Amino acid sequence: MKTGGATTHWAPGCQILWRYRANGGTGFHIARPVTVVRDDAEVLAVWMAPGTECVKPVLADGTPVHLEPLASRYTKPRTVQRDRWFGTGVLKLARPGEPWSVWLFWEPGWRFKNWYVNLEEPLTRWAGGVDSEDHFLDISVHPDRSWHWRDEDEFAQAQRDGLVDAGLAERVRAAGRSAVEVIRAWGPPFSENWQHWRPDPSWAVPSLPEDWDRTPAHVSS
Repeated sequence: MKTGGATTHWAPGCQILWRYRANGGTGFHIARPVTVVRDDAEVLAVWMAPGTECVKPVLADGTPVHLEPLASRYTKPRTVQRDRWFGTGVLKLARPGEPWSVWLFWEPGWRFKNWYVNLEEPLTRWAGGVDSEDHFLDISVHPDRSWHWRDEDEFAQAQRDGLVDAGLAERVRAAGRSAVEVIRAWGPPFSENWQHWRPDPSWAVPSLPEDWDRTPAHVSS
């Protein structure tokens, strides 16, 4: 989203969509309405509240994706369905141009659980939100600053199934190594005490628009 050559930022409290394109397919298979916490040259921070209506991928017969054996998880036909985000909310942080976003999770009662580094295409912005494509491989970061890789098996299967070619796989690994460097140095956003952040109690839970899958007219990084 640009105006006069400069990126236009959303004000805190604005409601936007955070979406992911389908891997190896067309259109979007994940859409989550979120509330903007902060949006500037340094970071886009958004809050996904408990109970938010979202769109998620499922197998064509309705089976949840995570219940399908890995060998056929990415080759069986899929569709999407509306559902709600249950449990505690999620704070998502994305720095402009970075090939990952960092998500914060809490246990009930606001006991901080962990950071989650989601390796993905750098976000593109449009009037109604931001879009990306997930890259399967992730990193969990714990309160004691220890970390470990997640979903390495899914990343390997996606390569076997042709959803991630050799060039992309190396870019994803390089992005992961860069993220690990930030974790080890305890750089932003880990060093910024976002785990102590709390949402404005006056914020309403955003609604999922009927045209959640619309194609943006113009996008920008």
